[in-house]
Parts: sequence; structure tokens; C-alpha cells
Amino acid sequence: MALVLGIDSSTQSCKAVLVDAATGEVVDRGRASHPNGTEVDPAAWIEALETATAGLLERADAVSIAGQQHGMVALDAEGDVVRPALLWNDTRSAQAAADLNAEIGGVGAAVEQTGSVYLASITATKLRWMRDQEPENAARTAAVLLPHDYLTWHLLGRTRMVTDHGDASGTGYYSTRDRAWRPDLAELALGHAVQLPELLGASEAAGRVAASVASGGALMAPGTGDNAAAALGLCLGAGDVSVSIGTSGVAAAAVQHSVHDPSGLVTGFADATGAYLPLSCTLNGARVLELGRRLLGVEWQEFDQLALAADAGSRGLVLQPYLDGERTPNRPEATGVLAGLTTATTREDFARATVEGLLSSMDDAVSALVEATGIPAKRILLIGGGAQSEAVRKIAPEIFGVDTVVPEPAEYVALGAARQAAWVLSGEQEPPQWAVPGSEVARADKNVELGERYARLREATQEW
Repeated sequence: MALVLGIDSSTQSCKAVLVDAATGEVVDRGRASHPNGTEVDPAAWIEALETATAGLLERADAVSIAGQQHGMVALDAEGDVVRPALLWNDTRSAQAAADLNAEIGGVGAAVEQTGSVYLASITATKLRWMRDQEPENAARTAAVLLPHDYLTWHLLGRTRMVTDHGDASGTGYYSTRDRAWRPDLAELALGHAVQLPELLGASEAAGRVAASVASGGALMAPGTGDNAAAALGLCLGAGDVSVSIGTSGVAAAAVQHSVHDPSGLVTGFADATGAYLPLSCTLNGARVLELGRRLLGVEWQEFDQLALAADAGSRGLVLQPYLDGERTPNRPEATGVLAGLTTATTREDFARATVEGLLSSMDDAVSALVEATGIPAKRILLIGGGAQSEAVRKIAPEIFGVDTVVPEPAEYVALGAARQAAWVLSGEQEPPQWAVPGSEVARADKNVELGERYARLREATQEW
């Protein structure tokens, strides 16, 4: 039995799954925590990688790493880390993002050339921040890697710097239309030319794990970013939209063409198969549910029971859940708004309105994807911590109005990395087809009246 190892090096932890390459069945797993913060010494990732893969890496025939997107790992000419890596959630580069948007010719030009608007999360903006705030570190920087690239480089014995198109497309110096680096944009951000990793095809081997790292010499896949890996783990197909409800919310669709959304609501990333994975993100995900639960003073099971005891539409109560600003739509200064309160409003109504408000916000993200891609959503795959709520699972179909499936909880980013490793190992033209266990398809007519009430509140509170 051939075994492949998929690794998810996320913001909070490193998770590893050892998988049967033929079936996708997980046969073993490991995990280790990462330090908190918005900047991290990459040595901590290596330590966590070694802990999470102990006893697994030596058994694998192939391995792939999926990592948190957008992070900046700056290396000097000797390959030493210049400064702690800046992560996607480090917002110090917000002004740098505005500067780069202006210098490239405006938001429309940024979208046209890279597929995305420059935001503080994008790698290029962190290069610019370093140029402006730490010029000595910027001057020492000779190469720039993404977090997953750095770990792949480590496993290869630091002999070859590689990346894939999916993770590269989130840097701000990659053209999704041309599927190529834009070294001129990296130079614009940093102030001088810099080495970028070699771009590999979706199933192209990067080499073998170095003997100095682990025995066995497993074949090394190119790896990818976490969102692209999750799509690969879910076997996302045409017409599918994954809706992930974590701390934030992410709606993603698999399409065959490069997406350039002038509104900036949809980022036009590449995926891990040679196609594209446009994303629409919200700032407010499962924490909306947490707010509702906390204000009601109940545990999760009772919160779900309260929400499901109320009528659809919460008797006119509507929550617009932009708790601490929002990204889709772009309302950074917004706060949440509750409308439709009467003397007849109950705790059950409030619980259900909380769920309906969160899901309506995610429906806005899905709608933005549909508008940007021109491809209607035929099926929603609901994942993430928020999808473990019974109320979310049961109410979602009437908010989205299309077939809704809740796959079984799993480490889909790590599984996607494992599927890429199995693809590289097989040498086939397509990745292996693995089953994605999940619930039955749920269907319901879209609650048009609730959608209209939510839309009126969303627009009426634009300046709230």
C-alpha cells in the first residue's frame, strides 16, 4: 500500500495526515502548535513540522505541504532568515497596500495585472512595509518565499526553492492571466530585484526529501496554499461552491478561467490543479454565532435548540452581522445592526436571526462569486467550525436556495495536500478520485422574503 503525507502548516498549528494513496483513507496523523502572533520565526514552523510528522514522514512515499497564504519569509544571500516572517494577518502594511494600489495605476489596474486588489494580507505589501520601515532588512533580502515554500525548501535539504501557482497567485507579484511571476512588481514593492521560487506545475515533482531530514527519500510535491488545498481535499468541481465558516467566512469556486473582479470583492487566485479558485471572504464568521450564544447565556446545544424552535424569518427580526467591520461588502468601519425588534420578540427569534444573519452574509459572498465568474452555484459544500452547528446546517438550504451538503468534519487542507502528493506519485494526468464522506443533500426553496429584508437592512445601514 502506497502512503502519502499531507501537511497543513496553518497560522495556529501544523497538522499531518498519513493517507492511503489509492483510497484517501487516513491511517495515521500528528499535530503540533505554532506560536501566537502576526510575525513568527520560521524556525518555529520547522520545529512544529518535525513534531507533527514524527514517525510519519519516514513511512510516506510522497509528501506535500499546504501552508497559510500570503506570509513573507525574507532570506539573505546565504539563505538565512532576515527577520521573523510577517503573516497574512499582520495589518501593519495597510498603508503600503494603498500606496501600491496607487503606484500600479489604481485598484482596477491591480486587479487586471494580478487578479487581486492590494490588501494588507498580500505578500507584496509586506515587502513594501519592510522597505519603508526596515530599510536595512530590505537591503539584505535576496529571496522571498511563502510559508509553505520555506518548509518545502527545508525538506528538500535547502537545495531547491519551488512553489505552485495557487500559492503564488496570492503574492501580488504574479499574473493569473499569464500564469507567471511578475518580478517587476516584486521589485516595485521591495525596491530591488529579488529571487523568487521556481514555479512548478500542479503534479510536477520538486525532488525528494533529503536524507539529512528524514530517511526514505519520499517524493516531494510542489505544495500549495491552504485554500487551494482545501478545494483539492473537497474534490471541488464545476458548479460547486465551498462555504467555510471559521473565524472569518470564505466562499470559493473552482473555475477554468482567470477571474478579474473590478469591485475587489472577489480575489482571482489560481488553484492547485492548473485551473482557478476565485475567493470571496468575510471578516465575520463563526464569531457571529458566538456573540449570539454569549448574549443569550447558553451553551451551543441550547443555542441551536432555540434557533430551530423559531419560525423561518425570525418574525421579522434581522441581524446585519458586520460586528467589527466587513470585507464583503467593503465596510471597514461598520458595526452590527439588529432591526425589527418588537415587544413580541423572543429569545428563540434572536437565536434564529443570528444564524440567518450569518448565513445571509455568506450568501452575499456566494453571490459576489457568481457575479464575478458568471457561473451559477449548483451546490454548496458547508465546512468549518460554524458548520458543526445543527441550526446552521438546517437553516442554510433556505438561505442559499441550492443543494447544500455538509461533508464530515476532516482536515481538508491536509487531505488536499495528501491528494496532491498522491497525484505526483501516480504520474497520472488527473488527481486520484477520493470519496468525500458527508451528509445527504439538503434542499429547500430560497427564503426570498428574508433575503429582501436582509438586503434592505444591508443597504440602509451602509453608513452605520
